[in-house]
Amino acid sequence: MSRQPRRVIADKVTLAHGGGGKAMRDLIEDVFTSVFAPQSMEDQARLRDAALAAPGARVAFTTDSFVVSPMEFPGGDIGKIAVCGTVNDLAVGGARPLWLSAAFIIEEGVEIATLRRIAASMQAAAEAAGVCIVTGDTKVVGKGSGDGVFITTSGIGVIPAGCEMWAETVQPGDVAIVNGVLGDHGAAILAARGDMALSTEIPSDCQPLNHLMAAVLAAAPGTRVARDATRGGLASALNEIAEAAGVGIEIGEEVLPLRTEVKGVCEILGLDPLYLANEGTLVIFVPEDQADAALAAMRADAAGRGAVIIGTATARHPRTVVMKTVFGGLRVVDMLVGEQLPRIC
Repeated sequence: MSRQPRRVIADKVTLAHGGGGKAMRDLIEDVFTSVFAPQSMEDQARLRDAALAAPGARVAFTTDSFVVSPMEFPGGDIGKIAVCGTVNDLAVGGARPLWLSAAFIIEEGVEIATLRRIAASMQAAAEAAGVCIVTGDTKVVGKGSGDGVFITTSGIGVIPAGCEMWAETVQPGDVAIVNGVLGDHGAAILAARGDMALSTEIPSDCQPLNHLMAAVLAAAPGTRVARDATRGGLASALNEIAEAAGVGIEIGEEVLPLRTEVKGVCEILGLDPLYLANEGTLVIFVPEDQADAALAAMRADAAGRGAVIIGTATARHPRTVVMKTVFGGLRVVDMLVGEQLPRIC
């Protein structure tokens, strides 16, 4: 007969919840493991999956930390981003994500109710992506030593035999495709902070992309590379690919998918939407003869219904990204220097 998890009897996190005793155990069992339901409470997860034994399969491993402010915003929260961001880092490499770990640094005074919402959001995102949160850790720091909640997630997935995706393989003539609108997450965070008295509510695009990537690879097995356009936005992702492959990249301003609200926010504040962070948008490069198949596969998935071709790789101006503007001119789109917005993901 399974034992009922302990209950937290406080409204806010205290230093006692990080002290290693009963209060900490209550917090872990009530807020986290009762939601994530790991197989055991051992200090490690013991993992098994048939995909790991397939001939030629490789393990993919990634880790990331998340420090979003505010922690909750339209379209998501720090927990959802932590899961989706790690899942997507695996997926864009061609891996099937399987397991995640989650470590929490919690500032004294955080509402227990806030932690419950974050944990529930993480579990919902994990279920949507088809992954399990199998192990984790919590630490509590004193008031003023943190900023609410910081989350570090690591992920393990399996890359099947024959899947080789590297930025270095992009060739002139390859087609660049994005799965949807750009800049929504950065604009959502800016609006949620309330600093600018913006009247519009822009939801973050935060979503897992592993199912979308699986569909793309099935339809276009020659896909060269994929990048999720997170910090630094689409511009930084394209510059990384251009530098690694030694090619130029040309995109068209008129075809870039942008919401009117995001354009308006950027115009008011003097921001460039190409550098705004995304949490559910990726760019792929595919051979020209597979572009239609990749585009159709994206549009058939809920996460890619707004997919469009935005440009091509070229032998001209190697290692440089150039955009043809709506006025017919050319503009170099350089790598972001510094940051447009802090604490974005």
